[in-house]
Amino acid sequence: MEAVMSVDDFKQDHTIRTGEQRARASAPRVLVAGASIAGPALAHWLRRRGAEVTVVERAPELRPGGQAVDARGVAKEVIGRMGLDAAVRAECTDTAGAHTVDADGQVLETFRADDDGGDGFIADIEILRGDLSRVLYDDTRDGVEYVFGDRIAGLAQDADGVDVVFAGGDRRRFDLVVGADGLHSALRAMVFGPHVRFLRHLGHVLAFYSVPNEFGLDRWLLEYRDQESGRSALLRPVQDATRAMAMFYFGSADFDVDYRDIAAQKVLLRGRMAGLGWLTPDILAYLDDTPDFYLDQVAQVVMDRWSSGRVGLLGDAAFSSSPMSGQGTGLALVGAYLLAGELAAAGWEPEAGFARYEARMRPFVEANQEIGRLNARSRDVPGPDAEPSPDFAGEWFTELVGRAINGVELPDYAGVPDSAAPAGSPITSPVKP
Repeated sequence: MEAVMSVDDFKQDHTIRTGEQRARASAPRVLVAGASIAGPALAHWLRRRGAEVTVVERAPELRPGGQAVDARGVAKEVIGRMGLDAAVRAECTDTAGAHTVDADGQVLETFRADDDGGDGFIADIEILRGDLSRVLYDDTRDGVEYVFGDRIAGLAQDADGVDVVFAGGDRRRFDLVVGADGLHSALRAMVFGPHVRFLRHLGHVLAFYSVPNEFGLDRWLLEYRDQESGRSALLRPVQDATRAMAMFYFGSADFDVDYRDIAAQKVLLRGRMAGLGWLTPDILAYLDDTPDFYLDQVAQVVMDRWSSGRVGLLGDAAFSSSPMSGQGTGLALVGAYLLAGELAAAGWEPEAGFARYEARMRPFVEANQEIGRLNARSRDVPGPDAEPSPDFAGEWFTELVGRAINGVELPDYAGVPDSAAPAGSPITSPVKP
């Protein structure tokens, strides 16, 4: 016989259900643009703090491969708090260190992964961007809505929310919108103004792509730098021993190639690398067949503020420190932790939450951007008008590196909700045509 619910039981059950419905109804709805590293990292913390999160990514799927990225100092602590230390380390490149070599391949200088407690030139947590992105996506896909093959086409915000129009035709309303869509952030341009106002070109261009490992590469990164021209060619190991990642640096005071025009970029790279010795011709032989070519200016994003009303920015979209800093991923991970924590601690009130996030992050960002500028200067070709190369042996630089790696506090946010267990089922929206 089915049990009969008493009046008291009914009242208690109704109270519980009403509380759950009220909690769901009051959960802030947050839209995040970008599904590389900063976006999924933010989704992780927003979900744990009680938000309903949607991540929109203009690419039809996660982008594989990419440059090797590092986590040092406080960024490793964030990975630990995410519960992802083992998952991230399982995908690391397992690079033993780096050798700088001359044109004949003779070793000139060596850096090891265990230097400086694993926080040196080669970090002990080094992972391909695409692999870290996949770890973060796998961690967040339960309970976070991912919309691939779409983008924000327009938005209008008022005192209570943000109305968003997607390129695919959908119209939705959110409480907050965060741009984590990289150096060339479309959301930043839409809300804050044209890229030229915020991009600071550091006078160099970086290119990288995967190649077959026919160079005898075995857990050691190799870099050849031509001092006269300032150009560099690198080969770095990846987990798959049959493959390697090739990288090139060259100086360029101006940069006028469309960052989406791959054919033009390859023409530019071939022209700028012509005549460079070492293994350069052999590496360039794979340029046409590589599936993951990337080339862009080495640039920073410098902004007076990272929010406008209910719209904020994170990662390279807000404060790119450039690959020359080696800390772009660390800034994204730490920023994601602080942004979600400060918004939740402020009761999801955007003005207070965004302000506290920026106050905590800005000194950390500025230290890392200074590292990026100094490293870029060290690669400049000497000339009568060039600034002197930095003296990295001074105590001032040791102090700067310390601030760049560990110079930010990670609050415990003890009074803020934290549901570490994933909730719900995968809800990945279909790719739009």
